[in-house]
Amino acid sequence: MPKNVYLAIDLGAESGRVIAGLWSGKSLQIEEIHRFPNGPVHLADSLRWDVLRIWSEIQNGLSLATRKYGKSIISVGADTWGVDYVLFDKKDEMLGYPFHYRDARTNGVMEKAFRNVSRSEIFAQTGLQFMQLNTLFQLLAAKETTPGILDYADHLLFISDFVHWALCGSRVAEFTIASTSQCMSPTTRDWAFGLLKKFSLPTRIFPEIVAPGTSLGVLRHNLAQRVGLHQVEVIAPPSHDTAAAVAGVPTANTGKPNWAYLSSGTWSLMGVEVNKASLTRRTQELNLTNEGGLDGTYRLLKNIMGLWLVQQCKRCLDAAGSAYDYAALAKLASKAQPLRSLVNPDDARFLNPPNMPKAIQDFCRESRQPFPKTPGELVRCAYESLALKYRQVLGWLEELTGNHIEVIHVVGGGSKSDILNQFTADACQRPVIAGPVEATALGNLLVQVRSSGELSSLAEIRTVVRRSSKVTTFEPGSGTAWETAARRFDGFQHS
Repeated sequence: MPKNVYLAIDLGAESGRVIAGLWSGKSLQIEEIHRFPNGPVHLADSLRWDVLRIWSEIQNGLSLATRKYGKSIISVGADTWGVDYVLFDKKDEMLGYPFHYRDARTNGVMEKAFRNVSRSEIFAQTGLQFMQLNTLFQLLAAKETTPGILDYADHLLFISDFVHWALCGSRVAEFTIASTSQCMSPTTRDWAFGLLKKFSLPTRIFPEIVAPGTSLGVLRHNLAQRVGLHQVEVIAPPSHDTAAAVAGVPTANTGKPNWAYLSSGTWSLMGVEVNKASLTRRTQELNLTNEGGLDGTYRLLKNIMGLWLVQQCKRCLDAAGSAYDYAALAKLASKAQPLRSLVNPDDARFLNPPNMPKAIQDFCRESRQPFPKTPGELVRCAYESLALKYRQVLGWLEELTGNHIEVIHVVGGGSKSDILNQFTADACQRPVIAGPVEATALGNLLVQVRSSGELSSLAEIRTVVRRSSKVTTFEPGSGTAWETAARRFDGFQHS
């Protein structure tokens, strides 16, 4: 039996998990207790999250953890994607099922918002990258599509905060998840009340912001009885999954940001860890974002469409009867002609197209490139385009920080993609250190370990990550062909 056990609830766009962290006093062993599918639910003309089913699965996971580890369990905390939220009334009743960030209700909302408040003022107040899925624009869309609901709402909780509420009744917003909303000020570290009032959004619905590592209370009594678990503590980890993943990067460098992270999954989030938000005009021009991190740090980063392109190509291929798994698609891609067809992964057409292969082909036709036809050509196009986007963002990060980035740490599910990791090393001409896959869970769990008094700093957390993980290094090969391709890539419209 391990010394202590900590539980992470890790919710992603495709699946959710309850994970046990077995703490020996020096290292942390990860064990997946329960995994369940996740994804959007079509309801009438909308796209929603079935948070009640998600919560039911979480309870199943807690029950399984109790059977195995019982009184060894010390605490639990949740991390999820950002921006999406649940509304409650004064009696703590949910006001409908929360919208999915890819729901079409936000189409055109940004442009309307800019007629009221300029892009530069919004950026100065929030420091966030402009994406129509941001909470600010979701709330403005709610005013149009569901008039009156914000007037009736008493409080708003982001998805991870909703899980914490379900666990223990807390009504707070954890700092890192709040920072994804475009409703928070990176200078005051509180809600951007002045901006919210300019948009006539009800400021009362925004809860108190708390730091990662905060104790939120103990499990609700009836929940503890139902899952057979004693009333363990609920700890707010870095509740945005990328913030948790960055805490789980196995770097030994705690000085100037001469390393970049790439949290690779459905989304790719590439950035550097800084102590102060970058609010310059150039940061706004490049449409980079400042999101909260552990211990008051900020993540200066770019959201990139990520492996969503490959996932949606696979979905269409599966629907057509071609049952390739990801390993088979990667093998086909490795045999396809290099750097033949490229796309800008962040083009708006790729946000939620009904047919991803067609969307990729249309981009290539419009940019006068040969368009990919075979599964291998499609997937290679996606991988190479992502690698070139990473190269571009790497240059922007070096420009904004004034530091040479020597190495790229790839964490998350995408760290298992050898072909993408090698393309990234080749395109960026930097070594790529891939792993750990479970950086998000490690970051979540080790913040809980620190909250129990077993660790004292972010540096110690990362020391434990290095002890507890295996990584693979990809060295860059020849960059000549990538240099030529990058010039072509840079000619595309960027966002």
